[in-house]
Order: sequence, then C-alpha cells, then structure tokens
Amino acid sequence: MKKNLHPETVLCTFKCACGATFQAYSNKEEQDIEVCSECHPFYTGAQGKKKKTGSIEKFNKKYNLEDK
Repeated sequence: MKKNLHPETVLCTFKCACGATFQAYSNKEEQDIEVCSECHPFYTGAQGKKKKTGSIEKFNKKYNLEDK
C-alpha cells in the first residue's frame, strides 16, 4: 500500500434504529444505520414468500380468460 494515501481505520460503534449496536473497523468512530442483521426482514425470517405471477397469468386474470 502507498503511504499517506489510505485513511486511518479506527474501531467504530454502529448504532441501528432498532437499538442494536455492534463494532467494526471504519474511518469514523460512530455511525448511525437504519437496518442491521437483527432487524432486516431477510435475516429475521419475516420476509414473505410471495408467488410471482408472470405477465400472461396477470393478463388472463385481468380479462377473466381461462386456459383451454
């Protein structure tokens, strides 16, 4: 690495909107974040499993057409 090019890294405290805190290295001492692994729907399992319908199925449903 080149000298005097990269910023200094310090131990940073991340504070989430849900109240969780954790530490990691960053170029700032404190950072506020909106979502973390404790409150994100993907990690908590709250993310819904929706069946995605295709455009043909949506069209048939919209115009009340049946598959023949």
